[in-house]
Amino acid sequence: MLVNDPEVSVGVGNVTFEPGCRNHWHVHKDGYQILLVTGGEGWYQEEGKPARRLMAGDVVVTHKGIKHWHGATKDSWFEHLAITAGNSEFLEPVTDEVYEGLENQ
Repeated sequence: MLVNDPEVSVGVGNVTFEPGCRNHWHVHKDGYQILLVTGGEGWYQEEGKPARRLMAGDVVVTHKGIKHWHGATKDSWFEHLAITAGNSEFLEPVTDEVYEGLENQ
């Protein structure tokens, strides 16, 4: 926990993805998520929108209830700090078809 207060639910994680690795589609129902990209190259995509290629120094803010995913590019590891308010609900996997199509962008 970021703060020692039972009424504040904020998690901080240092997340590293191997090349080709990504998480599932997910939402943050109780709050937001901030990604601070610290290394490698990755993808971030909100449902219904084009994916965004991420590199060190990029910052992403995902608002409450927005379905999204993030992970490494096919050929690079990817690392970020994730600051997340509330709980995450993980949904279906990002399909290989969706993921592999990003490399052509």
